[in-house]
Amino acid sequence: MDTLQNLLAHPWMHTLLGCVALLLLAWLCGWLVRRVLKRVMRTVSKRTRWRWDDAMIKHGVFLRLAQVVPMLVIRYGLPNVPGVPAGVEAVVASVTMALIVVFVVLAVNAALSAVEDLYRESPRGREHSIKGYVQLLKIVAFAIALILFIAALFDRSPLTLLAGLGAISAVLLLIFKDTILSLVASVQIATNDMLRIGDWISLPDDNVDGDVIEIALNTIKVSNWDKTVSTVPTWHLMSKSYRNYRYMYATGRRIRRAVNIDLTTVRFLEPDEIENLRRFRLLDDYFERKQKELAEWNAGLGDAGKLAVNQRRLSNLGTFRAYMQAYVAATPTVNHDLFWAVRQLDPGPDGIPLQVYGYTVDTGFVAHENATGDIFDHLIAILPEFGLKLFQQPTGSDIRAGLSGVRRGDLSMASAEAP
Repeated sequence: MDTLQNLLAHPWMHTLLGCVALLLLAWLCGWLVRRVLKRVMRTVSKRTRWRWDDAMIKHGVFLRLAQVVPMLVIRYGLPNVPGVPAGVEAVVASVTMALIVVFVVLAVNAALSAVEDLYRESPRGREHSIKGYVQLLKIVAFAIALILFIAALFDRSPLTLLAGLGAISAVLLLIFKDTILSLVASVQIATNDMLRIGDWISLPDDNVDGDVIEIALNTIKVSNWDKTVSTVPTWHLMSKSYRNYRYMYATGRRIRRAVNIDLTTVRFLEPDEIENLRRFRLLDDYFERKQKELAEWNAGLGDAGKLAVNQRRLSNLGTFRAYMQAYVAATPTVNHDLFWAVRQLDPGPDGIPLQVYGYTVDTGFVAHENATGDIFDHLIAILPEFGLKLFQQPTGSDIRAGLSGVRRGDLSMASAEAP
């Protein structure tokens, strides 16, 4: 007991015990604040329909703010501890203020992440991303925190440090060149509504073709159709040309497919063939209008109109083209509010193309392909009714059939020439 009393009589022992008591008090205050904040926020979260409190708890905003309390206790409690040298007190005050700046900026960073999550879950957030702006605010917050941290650590005025930044501004601009370009590009993209999450975009120069899955400050992530992910600098979208298919999904997906007709099967229709084709309900208006028009034309030729070579007559190709127009007009999967047409393209080595140009009502990939396939399945299947054939390159079976025919012809000629 005498030894203990002798130790307690020393001034440094009072200082040591005061520091230990201060640290215990700081820990106890921090623990109490964390417990109270947890219990209060969980109670509020359960009894309210707000979602911001859930997001704040998820990202630990309040816990990071609670870490400021022990630093404040130490900062303002240390002067009450007896025997602490003024130099030590000044160092501890600088360090605690610097740590307070760190905890505050971490809380701000977590709060910004919570705001981003809340916006992403909103209907507008599913189309527009604010991740780039959030990242910019985080950069600004960390830059300010860095200045305040250094100022607090070295006990200097932040304005003095800001004055010294002018000398290294050129270096900073060089280092953050891409960030500055991406920031300008992000503002233009957001202002003009040029890009949304979920948009299908194509950048041929960067070999990018797929859906946008993330829009950040510096980069844009695109999930390509081969399930690879491409990361494109944001400023590329302003410096290069790219294609956005969003409006296509909102209006209609294009059909531009042709049926190639064998040119050798194109001819004029005979009267009995015309009567046979009158069975098609879709051709009723065409035949009535066209035959009246041709009869008037041929009558105007006088005696010359009695010769077939001078007459205008119905062709199987023209009649089939009219059938295609009537069939497309009656197809409900084609969007008739948009431009559509059936056109005859220039003849070429692959025959004469009759192209259907239009847009489907359903813009989904599978639905669009099914609608297009149904149209051309029907057109190809009904083509022989008009005396037409599809053009097709010779296949192996065609060549074998031709060679076998030549052999049979040679054998018959040889047997006829034999005595």
